[in-house]
Amino acid sequence: MFNLKENKKIYVVTNRRLIDKNSNLCEVIEKCVFKGADAVILREKDLDYEMLKHLGEKIKIITDKYNIPLIINGNIKVALDINAYGFHTGFQNFKNMKGNENILKKIAIGVSVHREEEAVEAEKLGANYLIAGHIFETDCKLGLKGRGIEFLEKICKSVTIPVIAIGGIKEDNIKKVLNTKAYGVAIMSSAMKI
Repeated sequence: MFNLKENKKIYVVTNRRLIDKNSNLCEVIEKCVFKGADAVILREKDLDYEMLKHLGEKIKIITDKYNIPLIINGNIKVALDINAYGFHTGFQNFKNMKGNENILKKIAIGVSVHREEEAVEAEKLGANYLIAGHIFETDCKLGLKGRGIEFLEKICKSVTIPVIAIGGIKEDNIKKVLNTKAYGVAIMSSAMKI
């Protein structure tokens, strides 16, 4: 998949539960980064602060070695404490962070959006980039129809910050996404099974 990205970016989103039993998350991340991943989003929602921090520190060694950003999903304290490049969160949580502008200035902020209005508001509130999805049907959102390429194009036209597409992106449909104005794609399943 990484050889298909052309001049766009591929963000790897982690999910250690999808990894083959004979491997571990750090090995998978190293493979992805070696093959051309442009950023890693550590998204392990079930881990407490200490466990996420420990895992983040191990992964940061890899991302620093390859000089790519490590972004922590859902835990701003871990992101700041390990000096990660960025913090990623959902739209509602980002809105609730209003009043924490001093913290938000210390780190790049990414926000997941599912509607054009959310994208516009997230940019106004100071998001540095957006993840828009889900574009295609995906096992992560069973039973929910993908929002499609038209949705992605609308989001890209409505903001000036980078937009990363997520959701069901595979080798057979990545070109459709990369032909839009999207900055790149985020992949989970295909990356974790590398």
